[in-house]
Amino acid sequence: MSDKAKEPTQQPQQQFEKVTLDTPVKRGEEVIKVITIRKPRSGELRGVALTDVLQMDVNALNKVLPRITQPSLSEMEVMNLDPADLVQIGSALSVFLLSRKMRGEMESPES
Repeated sequence: MSDKAKEPTQQPQQQFEKVTLDTPVKRGEEVIKVITIRKPRSGELRGVALTDVLQMDVNALNKVLPRITQPSLSEMEVMNLDPADLVQIGSALSVFLLSRKMRGEMESPES
């Protein structure tokens, strides 16, 4: 068995996360029940402090989420989200900002 075969394989980080909203967003006749969040690129985080995004600061999320959600939420729609939905979406976004090592530690904490 080669050394390469012994090494644990690291899964590539997921690029998308779906969040089912507790309170759907109404946009005209359309009702949005599921939001897909895409892992942001650095440019999509411009104008906000990463610490604010990680702390789920409402103003930071209001700037970033319209850039990375599908369907794309407007800033007004983000501001009108149910707080529980904002926390769900913010949590999904926060995980994208963690390193592989930090995500691994979260998934398998030491006893």
